[in-house]
Amino acid sequence: MAKWSKRSLKLRPDHLWRVKPGYKIFVADRGAVRFDFPGSWLVIPGESSIKFHDKKPPDDDCTLQLSVMHLPPADWSGLPLRRLIEDMVGRDSRNVLARGEIHDIRRGGLEISWTELRFLDPNESRDAFSRTCLARKGNLQPLITFDYWADDAPRMIPVWDEMLRSLRVGAFIEDSSLGDCGRE
Repeated sequence: MAKWSKRSLKLRPDHLWRVKPGYKIFVADRGAVRFDFPGSWLVIPGESSIKFHDKKPPDDDCTLQLSVMHLPPADWSGLPLRRLIEDMVGRDSRNVLARGEIHDIRRGGLEISWTELRFLDPNESRDAFSRTCLARKGNLQPLITFDYWADDAPRMIPVWDEMLRSLRVGAFIEDSSLGDCGRE
């Protein structure tokens, strides 16, 4: 099992971290990946990923999951994220009812591609959504998935939108008590 550690740090009065009210900032590996998530959610490390739940499982209504891949140094521009997303969702083995369009976002050197599937959960016999996001900056490539019940879409879509808006990759932090100093 991978070794995870959680640290809560006291911020200096002049820190530069900014977060939407009701949210917390999650930082992995001193800034390899960073995004905002609802402050009341639980963070549960797994063997190769970190999961964020709105409630303690098995009573949760959603799972936001992050895995970070450290790619070998190379020029990855010849392997578009859009193609990787198409391949991943094309091989999805769930009972897929609908596939959404692929969205591409570019912010500076950060590439983001994501899409959504609607599927029938066989255990609950309920419609659910699964969103899949691949991002890449340099040799860092996080995979973020978000599964939630279709009934909960009105409260889950803003969580996804805020995660995407706040997503930073490769913005390493020298002094965690100060924040990111505004760097991308």
